[in-house]
Amino acid sequence: MGRVTERRKVIRIRDGAVSTRPDTLVAEEPLEIRLNGKPLAITMRTPGDDFALAAGFLVSEGVLANAYDLQNIVYCAGATVDGSNSYNVVDVRTAPDVVIPDITLERNVYTTSSCGLCGKASLDAVRTTARWPIADTPPVRVEPALLASLPDRLRTAQRVFDRTGGLHAAALFSEEGELLDIREDVGRHNAVDKLVGRALQNGDLPLSRVILLVSGRASFELAQKAVMAGIPLLAAVSAPSSLAVDLAAETGLTLVGFLRGSNMNVYAGEDRIALRAAAAQG
Repeated sequence: MGRVTERRKVIRIRDGAVSTRPDTLVAEEPLEIRLNGKPLAITMRTPGDDFALAAGFLVSEGVLANAYDLQNIVYCAGATVDGSNSYNVVDVRTAPDVVIPDITLERNVYTTSSCGLCGKASLDAVRTTARWPIADTPPVRVEPALLASLPDRLRTAQRVFDRTGGLHAAALFSEEGELLDIREDVGRHNAVDKLVGRALQNGDLPLSRVILLVSGRASFELAQKAVMAGIPLLAAVSAPSSLAVDLAAETGLTLVGFLRGSNMNVYAGEDRIALRAAAAQG
């Protein structure tokens, strides 16, 4: 995974002093995802965990639901003009009995590292495609103090961010606050896909008793990915979008934003947050 970071020359100006030195940057390269040999999507990502990224992407698109749906994932040989393998094209082969939906949630075929899945036709597309209705899962109750402790733990576990300062992170925590998994990527939606894809490969879907924490904002596509993986609680250190709040309210997802220190905003699904305990402490 040497391509996770790259070195580039940079001119530094500090207090009027000019110097030249190498700088460590996060790598960003395209990944083409093919489904049963047919091109499906291209995303800009940080190389690493590519198979998990592709699997998680297909969970969010309603194609895969468990490890048995997945036959295998391979890098495509001969991906360049000279026939060499660029490790930037993967082909996902589904099991013979997997029904491929009309691909899939009326989305654009190209995604960027910043926006993810941008072209959803409606909230109904997610609501009708989700395999595990969040409202039907066993109740999860989380203390605000536990949520408040998670961003620092996420930041401490970000290994590549410490060297580059240029990566998003997503992490799964148990309802007791145990860090279960963490992934970094130049795209926040890719980091979540890597988490979900790894869970699919391990047979852990649905993720019905975990907390998903993301290092940036809570956009619609991140809320969608949480819903599609059966995750009941999504927390973000920054703001949610209006459409993310709408989706959370309609699907029963608990959505927390501006999680900074002991402060947070609960935008939907407040029944999973122990608000009385927080009021008593206040």
